[in-house]
Amino acid sequence: MTVLLLGGPPLTREDVIAVAREGRPVALDPAARTRMQASRAVVVQHAASARPVYGVNTGFGGLSDHWVPGPERLRLQLNLIRSHASAVGDPLPRPLVRAMMVLRAQGLAQGRSGVRPDLVEALVAWLNAGVTPVVPGTGSVGASGDLAPLAHLALGLVGEGMAEGPEGGPSPAGELLKARGLPSVVLQEKEGISLLNGTALMAGELAFLVHDGHRLLRAAEFASAMSFDALRGNLDSLDPRIHQARGLPGQEEEARILLALLTGSALAHAGEDTAGQDPYVLRCLPQVLGATRQGLGWADDILAREINAVTDNPLVFDGTILSGGNFHGQPLALALDTLALALSYVGTFSERRVARLVDMRLSRGLPAFLAGTPGAASGYMIPPYVAAALVAENQVLVHPASASSLPTSANQEDFNSQGATAGAKGRRLLENLFRGVAVELLLAGQAMELRRPLRGGAGSEAALAALRRRVPPLTEDRPPAPDLERIFQGLRDGSLLREMEEFQADGGPTA
Repeated sequence: MTVLLLGGPPLTREDVIAVAREGRPVALDPAARTRMQASRAVVVQHAASARPVYGVNTGFGGLSDHWVPGPERLRLQLNLIRSHASAVGDPLPRPLVRAMMVLRAQGLAQGRSGVRPDLVEALVAWLNAGVTPVVPGTGSVGASGDLAPLAHLALGLVGEGMAEGPEGGPSPAGELLKARGLPSVVLQEKEGISLLNGTALMAGELAFLVHDGHRLLRAAEFASAMSFDALRGNLDSLDPRIHQARGLPGQEEEARILLALLTGSALAHAGEDTAGQDPYVLRCLPQVLGATRQGLGWADDILAREINAVTDNPLVFDGTILSGGNFHGQPLALALDTLALALSYVGTFSERRVARLVDMRLSRGLPAFLAGTPGAASGYMIPPYVAAALVAENQVLVHPASASSLPTSANQEDFNSQGATAGAKGRRLLENLFRGVAVELLLAGQAMELRRPLRGGAGSEAALAALRRRVPPLTEDRPPAPDLERIFQGLRDGSLLREMEEFQADGGPTA
């Protein structure tokens, strides 16, 4: 893999994911080093003056009016890291912590923070060595940066706290650094607060939610096409003229995608055969999935800016140090909460198709619960319960965390975004959604088998063929849980989707 330069050309979401999940190597851009050295000189100059400058020679948060004398300033930065490392709960996933590291390094490399290049070089060395600080997941209110989680990240850089090597298993960070020959940082003026004041956790959560949300939407398109075929939907609802008449790009794109997936279907039919009034879960697929696509695009636009943003405080401009609030997570909290709602439509819509597939009164000729011999066999009676349980939990998870604010730091930080909470519940929601789509794929695949010898569209048949590589058709009752888990894992890591796309690219499976 090519080396990704930090502080050079703008990073993309794909760049962040590649470093976080695939271990793409990184380095500090030489031009960024020059910018950082220039802003560092400004901080050193202000540190030598008697004028109070927040983050350089004062306390923090509710203690910002306390001036700190010169001999105490380096201890101030280290004490800041130690005192703020207060997060609790299960550790964040390692790829998410790696995303936090690359995002924090990219922000500092812009040369507005007044820190030494050594700080970014330390983050670079950790990333390239596959060493990751252990960061407990709960403790950020998403306003003055993701303070507590980032403090645990910073604790590793100074050789304290816990960390994990690429082989896994937490160890004392100092021992791991020594064993691997990695540098530990001695913090200088302003460097502790620059590590902590930032939106790296919220931005990392959003990067994964957007990236995996696109994967979820693609899985839902294949599952929807299979259900459309299995339920013998009416293709008139996908006619491009209908969607052009509304003019929403996301809706038009979903209609185009679904129509392509259903190309050549002998199960779906045209309007001359019926009155054309399919249930909404078939007829309004472009409208609903198009809304999800629109939400993904909006959140992705915010993310693209935040990845390359400077979000600590104070900042250096032309020899001046200015205090502001770029660390506030409200834009990210709004994006995380809104995207969670947009993605939840996928699961709710999917569950309604699942319910229709097993209901012989609504499934247009399929046997009850898709069982070969209903009565003697229960077939897929219970997986719809699972889909309903997932939707019920999702209805709780989509409540916006950013709708509430609790003040902190003796009311100095009096309006907080709760963006980190929005990110954590978005992670849980996304897992539920993948599991819900797995249920639909399992049942829609079985329904298509029961429609033989008629065949579905090219995309439906491609999806079914990829599904059958992992899960055989149901001939006798067996526990569905292992099948659902195999489908879920294939969706979550993208391997099942790649197989579906490969089949389709090859023109679909042969008869």
